[in-house]
Amino acid sequence: MTDTTGQVFESHDILKLLTLLPHRYPFLLVDRIVEAHADEYGVGIKNVTVNEPQFQGHFPGRPVMPGVLLIEAMAQTAGALCVASQPIGGPPSVVYLMTIDKAKFRKPVMPGDQVRFYMTRIAKKRNMWWFRGEAKVDGALVCEAEVSAMLVRE
Repeated sequence: MTDTTGQVFESHDILKLLTLLPHRYPFLLVDRIVEAHADEYGVGIKNVTVNEPQFQGHFPGRPVMPGVLLIEAMAQTAGALCVASQPIGGPPSVVYLMTIDKAKFRKPVMPGDQVRFYMTRIAKKRNMWWFRGEAKVDGALVCEAEVSAMLVRE
């Protein structure tokens, strides 16, 4: 990551996220972005609760957050950073997930956990972005992956 001394970081609450992303319950998987520096870096938060629909079947008696939803939350965090960094005005943009690479799952995520998604841009070309993401619970790495996305104006 580049030196960020003197640079201003933003945060995005749930109301702002609803304007940046097309996702809605039960598929909006980011509750807040607590740090955002344009499309270069951001930290999203997911508060995992037992009454989310995936826990009825994954797994009864021992609820575990599905890994694919952790990856999706990373992609949503990165997508919100991309959309928020666009110039104001014009039609809203949609971000499509393009690739998932180097995904690794280290520890299970359980109800009651707060997951932080640390997303760092590794490349950008025209309307495509590549991010490296790490998901952590209480500072412990639970998941990591590289994702790429494409921003489309509709």
